Amino acid sequence: MVAEPFKSALPTPAEARLAGAKGSAGGSQNGGSQKGGQGGCQSGGSQKGGSGAGQGAARINENYLAYVRSLAPPTKHFHNCYRAFIVGGLICCIGQFFRYVFEAAFGLAGDELAAAVSVALIFLGCLLTGLGVYDRIGKAAGAGSIVPITGFANSVASPALEFKAEGMVTGMAAKMFVVAGPIIVFGVLSGAAVGIIYYLLSL
Repeated sequence: MVAEPFKSALPTPAEARLAGAKGSAGGSQNGGSQKGGQGGCQSGGSQKGGSGAGQGAARINENYLAYVRSLAPPTKHFHNCYRAFIVGGLICCIGQFFRYVFEAAFGLAGDELAAAVSVALIFLGCLLTGLGVYDRIGKAAGAGSIVPITGFANSVASPALEFKAEGMVTGMAAKMFVVAGPIIVFGVLSGAAVGIIYYLLSL
């Protein structure tokens, strides 16, 4: 007789193959779980690192802006308004002077007089822009030199002089209305809209 304990201690070849397959499957599962855990840790670390870098950049920008504000001189609102009022008023006085001169010397009146005054102020603004004087006036006066019609002339003449080196067509002609173009477009459209509304109300 063969002893029973000896028979159970030695597995058959089929049992050995089955045990090996189970062991390899378990090892692959353990390895996959380990790799998955490492990948999750790496992805979580990268997300945390990205958010930390974004917060650091935002903090640097805030610190830089605070530093710039601390060094920038305070805005003198009353002083700026006063200078704008004085310079804008002087430009209007010059326009009124032209009106009196054209009315007395040339006998102009009505729309002709208003057009002549506008042309004179535009010519004066372009001339001072070409000489570099109007830019200095604008730095000192601010809105006082922009609001009158001379400011419109300056906004047309300045780009024309700046881009003159690029050619007469692609430079001066194309870039002349870079600043004044939106003003003209919206001015024409708003004027047309007001005219249509006035026409409809007068029916």
